Amino acid sequence: MSAFDVVAMGRLGVDLYPEQVGVKLADVRTFAKSLGGTAANVAVAAARHGRRVALVSGTGADPFGDYLHDELRGYGVDDRWVAIVPDLPTPVTFCEIFPPDHFPIYFYRYPSAPDLQIAAADLDLDALRAAGVLWLTGTGLSVEPTRGTHFAALRARDRAPLTILDLDYRAAFWPDPQSAGAAYREALPLVTVAVGNAEECAVATGERDPERAAAALLGFGVEIAVVKLGGDGVLGVTATEAVRVPPVHVEVVNGLGAGDAFGGALCHGLLAGWPLARVLAFANAAGALVAGRLACAPDMPTSREVEELVAHA
Repeated sequence: MSAFDVVAMGRLGVDLYPEQVGVKLADVRTFAKSLGGTAANVAVAAARHGRRVALVSGTGADPFGDYLHDELRGYGVDDRWVAIVPDLPTPVTFCEIFPPDHFPIYFYRYPSAPDLQIAAADLDLDALRAAGVLWLTGTGLSVEPTRGTHFAALRARDRAPLTILDLDYRAAFWPDPQSAGAAYREALPLVTVAVGNAEECAVATGERDPERAAAALLGFGVEIAVVKLGGDGVLGVTATEAVRVPPVHVEVVNGLGAGDAFGGALCHGLLAGWPLARVLAFANAAGALVAGRLACAPDMPTSREVEELVAHA
Protein backbone atom coordinates (compact mmCIF):
# COMPACT_ATOMS: atom_id res chain seq x y z
CA MET A 1 0.00 0.00 0.00
CA SER A 2 1.33 3.45 -0.89
CA ALA A 3 2.53 5.84 1.79
CA PHE A 4 0.16 8.21 3.52
CA ASP A 5 0.30 11.87 2.55
CA VAL A 6 -0.30 12.88 6.16
CA VAL A 7 -0.02 11.02 9.45
CA ALA A 8 -1.24 13.07 12.41
CA MET A 9 -0.64 12.06 16.01
CA GLY A 10 -2.44 13.38 19.06
CA ARG A 11 -5.67 14.53 20.58
CA LEU A 12 -9.02 12.94 19.67
CA GLY A 13 -12.36 13.29 21.41
CA VAL A 14 -16.00 14.28 21.13
CA ASP A 15 -16.90 17.96 20.84
CA LEU A 16 -20.22 18.91 22.44
CA TYR A 17 -20.66 22.47 21.25
CA PRO A 18 -23.64 24.63 22.19
CA GLU A 19 -26.27 25.37 19.60
CA GLN A 20 -27.01 28.65 21.35
CA VAL A 21 -24.46 31.38 20.59
CA GLY A 22 -23.69 33.99 23.23
CA VAL A 23 -25.02 31.86 26.10
CA LYS A 24 -23.11 30.71 29.18
CA LEU A 25 -22.56 26.97 29.38
CA ALA A 26 -24.81 26.64 32.42
CA ASP A 27 -27.71 28.08 30.39
CA VAL A 28 -27.19 26.19 27.13
CA ARG A 29 -30.19 24.02 26.24
CA THR A 30 -28.88 21.85 23.39
CA PHE A 31 -25.51 20.71 22.07
CA ALA A 32 -24.27 19.44 18.72
CA LYS A 33 -21.98 16.39 18.80
CA SER A 34 -18.99 16.10 16.46
CA LEU A 35 -15.52 14.64 16.21
CA GLY A 36 -12.90 16.88 17.82
CA GLY A 37 -9.32 17.20 19.01
CA THR A 38 -6.55 19.12 17.28
CA ALA A 39 -4.77 16.22 15.58
CA ALA A 40 -8.03 14.61 14.51
CA ASN A 41 -9.37 17.89 13.12
CA VAL A 42 -6.15 18.47 11.15
CA ALA A 43 -6.45 14.94 9.76
CA VAL A 44 -10.04 15.60 8.67
CA ALA A 45 -9.06 18.95 7.17
CA ALA A 46 -6.24 17.39 5.12
CA ALA A 47 -8.57 14.60 3.94
CA ARG A 48 -11.03 17.24 2.72
CA HIS A 49 -8.28 18.40 0.34
CA GLY A 50 -8.04 14.92 -1.13
CA ARG A 51 -5.04 13.77 0.86
CA ARG A 52 -4.56 10.20 2.07
CA VAL A 53 -4.51 10.57 5.83
CA ALA A 54 -4.11 8.43 8.96
CA LEU A 55 -4.41 9.27 12.64
CA VAL A 56 -2.39 7.89 15.57
CA SER A 57 -4.47 8.32 18.72
CA GLY A 58 -6.84 6.52 21.09
CA THR A 59 -10.42 6.25 22.28
CA GLY A 60 -12.16 4.58 25.16
CA ALA A 61 -13.99 1.25 24.79
CA ASP A 62 -17.35 2.99 24.96
CA PRO A 63 -20.11 4.31 22.65
CA PHE A 64 -18.34 7.64 22.17
CA GLY A 65 -15.25 5.71 21.07
CA ASP A 66 -17.34 3.74 18.57
CA TYR A 67 -18.74 7.02 17.29
CA LEU A 68 -15.26 8.49 16.72
CA HIS A 69 -14.01 5.46 14.79
CA ASP A 70 -17.10 5.66 12.56
CA GLU A 71 -16.62 9.40 12.06
CA LEU A 72 -12.94 9.07 11.15
CA ARG A 73 -13.71 6.45 8.53
CA GLY A 74 -16.59 8.54 7.24
CA TYR A 75 -14.26 11.51 6.75
CA GLY A 76 -11.76 9.32 4.91
CA VAL A 77 -9.20 9.18 7.75
CA ASP A 78 -7.57 5.77 8.31
CA ASP A 79 -8.10 4.72 11.95
CA ARG A 80 -5.89 1.61 12.03
CA TRP A 81 -3.60 3.26 14.62
CA VAL A 82 -6.39 4.66 16.80
CA ALA A 83 -6.14 2.32 19.77
CA ILE A 84 -9.07 1.32 21.96
CA VAL A 85 -8.02 1.85 25.58
CA PRO A 86 -10.33 -0.19 27.83
CA ASP A 87 -9.80 1.55 31.18
CA LEU A 88 -10.27 5.21 30.21
CA PRO A 89 -13.33 7.08 28.94
CA THR A 90 -13.37 8.78 25.56
CA PRO A 91 -12.81 12.49 26.25
CA VAL A 92 -15.49 15.11 25.70
CA THR A 93 -15.01 18.84 25.25
CA PHE A 94 -17.47 21.68 25.80
CA CYS A 95 -17.13 25.33 24.88
CA GLU A 96 -18.93 28.65 25.11
CA ILE A 97 -19.38 30.77 22.00
CA PHE A 98 -19.13 34.53 22.37
CA PRO A 99 -18.10 35.97 19.00
CA PRO A 100 -15.91 37.47 17.80
CA ASP A 101 -13.07 36.50 20.11
CA HIS A 102 -14.16 34.78 23.33
CA PHE A 103 -14.50 30.99 23.18
CA PRO A 104 -13.82 29.38 26.59
CA ILE A 105 -13.17 25.66 26.29
CA TYR A 106 -13.64 22.94 28.90
CA PHE A 107 -11.80 19.63 28.56
CA TYR A 108 -13.06 16.48 30.29
CA ARG A 109 -10.03 14.18 30.07
CA TYR A 110 -9.89 12.55 33.50
CA PRO A 111 -8.07 10.74 34.99
CA SER A 112 -6.21 10.74 31.68
CA ALA A 113 -7.13 10.48 28.02
CA PRO A 114 -6.64 7.52 25.69
CA ASP A 115 -4.61 9.67 23.27
CA LEU A 116 -2.09 10.27 26.06
CA GLN A 117 -1.51 6.52 26.43
CA ILE A 118 0.03 5.93 22.99
CA ALA A 119 3.14 3.76 23.49
CA ALA A 120 6.23 3.71 21.32
CA ALA A 121 5.68 -0.01 20.73
CA ASP A 122 2.36 0.86 19.06
CA LEU A 123 3.99 2.94 16.32
CA ASP A 124 4.47 1.77 12.76
CA LEU A 125 7.85 3.46 12.32
CA ASP A 126 8.13 2.54 8.65
CA ALA A 127 4.82 4.27 7.94
CA LEU A 128 5.92 7.35 9.88
CA ARG A 129 9.15 7.52 7.90
CA ALA A 130 7.33 7.13 4.59
CA ALA A 131 4.57 9.69 5.21
CA GLY A 132 4.71 12.93 3.25
CA VAL A 133 3.86 14.84 6.44
CA LEU A 134 4.16 13.79 10.07
CA TRP A 135 2.04 16.20 12.12
CA LEU A 136 2.60 16.21 15.89
CA THR A 137 1.01 18.44 18.51
CA GLY A 138 2.46 19.93 21.66
CA THR A 139 -0.21 18.31 23.81
CA GLY A 140 1.46 14.95 23.20
CA LEU A 141 4.62 16.23 24.89
CA SER A 142 2.83 17.05 28.14
CA VAL A 143 2.93 13.64 29.90
CA GLU A 144 4.29 10.12 29.63
CA PRO A 145 3.98 7.72 27.94
CA THR A 146 2.94 9.81 24.95
CA ARG A 147 5.84 12.23 25.41
CA GLY A 148 8.38 9.45 24.90
CA THR A 149 6.31 8.11 22.02
CA HIS A 150 6.43 11.45 20.23
CA PHE A 151 10.20 11.57 20.59
CA ALA A 152 10.46 8.01 19.30
CA ALA A 153 8.49 9.07 16.24
CA LEU A 154 10.72 12.10 15.74
CA ARG A 155 13.89 10.06 16.04
CA ALA A 156 12.56 7.55 13.51
CA ARG A 157 11.61 10.39 11.19
CA ASP A 158 15.17 11.80 11.45
CA ARG A 159 14.19 15.32 10.36
CA ALA A 160 12.66 14.18 7.08
CA PRO A 161 11.05 17.08 5.19
CA LEU A 162 7.64 18.18 6.46
CA THR A 163 8.05 16.88 9.99
CA ILE A 164 5.71 19.40 11.61
CA LEU A 165 5.19 20.39 15.25
CA ASP A 166 1.96 22.24 16.00
CA LEU A 167 2.80 23.91 19.32
CA ASP A 168 -0.89 23.69 20.36
CA TYR A 169 -0.30 25.11 23.86
CA ARG A 170 -3.23 24.38 26.17
CA ALA A 171 -2.53 25.63 29.67
CA ALA A 172 -4.87 23.02 31.22
CA PHE A 173 -2.52 20.22 30.14
CA TRP A 174 0.67 21.64 31.66
CA PRO A 175 1.77 22.52 35.22
CA ASP A 176 3.05 25.89 33.95
CA PRO A 177 4.19 27.59 30.72
CA GLN A 178 7.84 26.98 31.58
CA SER A 179 7.34 23.21 31.49
CA ALA A 180 5.71 23.46 28.08
CA GLY A 181 8.45 25.71 26.78
CA ALA A 182 11.16 23.30 27.89
CA ALA A 183 9.43 20.39 26.15
CA TYR A 184 8.96 22.41 22.96
CA ARG A 185 12.62 23.42 22.91
CA GLU A 186 13.64 19.78 23.24
CA ALA A 187 11.44 18.82 20.29
CA LEU A 188 12.10 21.74 17.94
CA PRO A 189 15.57 20.60 16.78
CA LEU A 190 13.93 17.37 15.57
CA VAL A 191 11.30 18.99 13.32
CA THR A 192 11.49 20.94 10.08
CA VAL A 193 8.31 23.04 10.40
CA ALA A 194 6.91 24.73 13.51
CA VAL A 195 3.41 26.23 13.67
CA GLY A 196 1.82 28.25 16.44
CA ASN A 197 -0.05 31.39 17.30
CA ALA A 198 1.75 34.33 18.89
CA GLU A 199 1.15 33.10 22.45
CA GLU A 200 2.33 29.57 21.66
CA CYS A 201 5.45 30.84 19.95
CA ALA A 202 6.17 33.03 22.97
CA VAL A 203 5.88 29.98 25.26
CA ALA A 204 8.31 28.09 23.03
CA THR A 205 10.85 30.85 22.45
CA GLY A 206 10.36 33.53 25.10
CA GLU A 207 9.84 36.07 22.30
CA ARG A 208 6.52 37.90 21.97
CA ASP A 209 7.41 39.86 18.84
CA PRO A 210 6.37 37.67 15.88
CA GLU A 211 9.50 38.33 13.81
CA ARG A 212 11.82 37.61 16.73
CA ALA A 213 9.82 34.51 17.65
CA ALA A 214 10.08 33.22 14.08
CA ALA A 215 13.82 33.90 14.06
CA ALA A 216 14.17 32.03 17.35
CA LEU A 217 12.31 29.02 15.92
CA LEU A 218 14.70 29.00 12.95
CA GLY A 219 17.54 29.13 15.45
CA PHE A 220 16.43 25.74 16.80
CA GLY A 221 16.90 24.29 13.32
CA VAL A 222 13.36 24.63 12.00
CA GLU A 223 13.27 25.27 8.25
CA ILE A 224 9.85 26.94 8.14
CA ALA A 225 8.45 28.94 11.07
CA VAL A 226 4.74 29.80 10.84
CA VAL A 227 3.34 32.35 13.31
CA LYS A 228 -0.43 32.75 13.20
CA LEU A 229 -1.46 36.31 14.07
CA GLY A 230 -5.24 35.98 14.26
CA GLY A 231 -6.84 39.18 13.01
CA ASP A 232 -3.46 40.35 11.68
CA GLY A 233 -2.96 37.42 9.29
CA VAL A 234 0.00 35.03 9.34
CA LEU A 235 3.78 35.25 9.16
CA GLY A 236 5.96 32.59 7.53
CA VAL A 237 9.74 32.71 7.67
CA THR A 238 12.52 30.57 6.21
CA ALA A 239 16.26 31.14 5.96
CA THR A 240 15.75 33.01 2.69
CA GLU A 241 12.34 34.69 2.84
CA ALA A 242 9.74 36.22 5.11
CA VAL A 243 6.11 36.29 3.99
CA ARG A 244 3.29 38.07 5.78
CA VAL A 245 -0.20 37.29 4.53
CA PRO A 246 -3.00 39.72 5.48
CA PRO A 247 -6.15 38.49 7.23
CA VAL A 248 -9.24 37.30 5.41
CA HIS A 249 -12.19 39.12 6.89
CA VAL A 250 -15.22 37.01 7.80
CA GLU A 251 -17.98 37.30 10.36
CA VAL A 252 -16.64 35.11 13.14
CA VAL A 253 -19.02 32.53 14.60
CA ASN A 254 -16.64 30.16 16.43
CA GLY A 255 -12.88 30.54 16.24
CA LEU A 256 -11.99 27.20 17.84
CA GLY A 257 -11.56 25.16 14.64
CA ALA A 258 -9.78 27.79 12.58
CA GLY A 259 -6.27 26.71 13.54
CA ASP A 260 -6.98 23.09 12.66
CA ALA A 261 -8.40 24.05 9.26
CA PHE A 262 -5.25 26.12 8.77
CA GLY A 263 -3.15 23.07 9.65
CA GLY A 264 -4.82 20.71 7.20
CA ALA A 265 -4.58 23.29 4.42
CA LEU A 266 -0.94 23.97 5.30
CA CYS A 267 -0.18 20.26 4.88
CA HIS A 268 -1.92 20.26 1.50
CA GLY A 269 -0.06 23.30 0.20
CA LEU A 270 3.35 22.14 1.40
CA LEU A 271 2.83 18.70 -0.12
CA ALA A 272 1.85 20.37 -3.40
CA GLY A 273 5.18 22.24 -3.41
CA TRP A 274 3.55 25.66 -3.72
CA PRO A 275 5.51 28.86 -2.99
CA LEU A 276 5.31 29.85 0.66
CA ALA A 277 3.10 32.86 -0.04
CA ARG A 278 0.50 30.71 -1.79
CA VAL A 279 0.62 28.07 0.94
CA LEU A 280 0.01 30.64 3.66
CA ALA A 281 -2.75 32.44 1.75
CA PHE A 282 -4.54 29.13 1.18
CA ALA A 283 -4.17 28.03 4.82
CA ASN A 284 -5.22 31.45 6.10
CA ALA A 285 -8.38 31.36 3.99
CA ALA A 286 -9.20 27.83 5.18
CA GLY A 287 -8.96 29.00 8.78
CA ALA A 288 -11.16 32.00 8.07
CA LEU A 289 -13.86 29.82 6.54
CA VAL A 290 -14.09 27.64 9.64
CA ALA A 291 -14.03 30.67 11.94
CA GLY A 292 -17.23 31.71 10.19
CA ARG A 293 -18.88 28.36 10.96
CA LEU A 294 -20.10 26.73 14.15
CA ALA A 295 -18.41 23.32 14.29
CA CYS A 296 -14.88 22.05 13.68
CA ALA A 297 -14.53 18.74 11.82
CA PRO A 298 -17.94 18.83 10.06
CA ASP A 299 -17.22 22.33 8.76
CA MET A 300 -13.73 21.79 7.34
CA PRO A 301 -13.71 23.28 3.83
CA THR A 302 -12.89 21.69 0.50
CA SER A 303 -10.08 22.98 -1.70
CA ARG A 304 -12.62 24.55 -4.04
CA GLU A 305 -14.22 26.53 -1.23
CA VAL A 306 -10.82 27.78 -0.07
CA GLU A 307 -9.68 28.75 -3.58
CA GLU A 308 -12.91 30.67 -4.13
CA LEU A 309 -12.36 32.65 -0.94
CA VAL A 310 -8.73 33.34 -1.85
CA ALA A 311 -9.80 34.63 -5.25
CA HIS A 312 -12.55 36.76 -3.70
CA ALA A 313 -10.23 38.18 -1.05
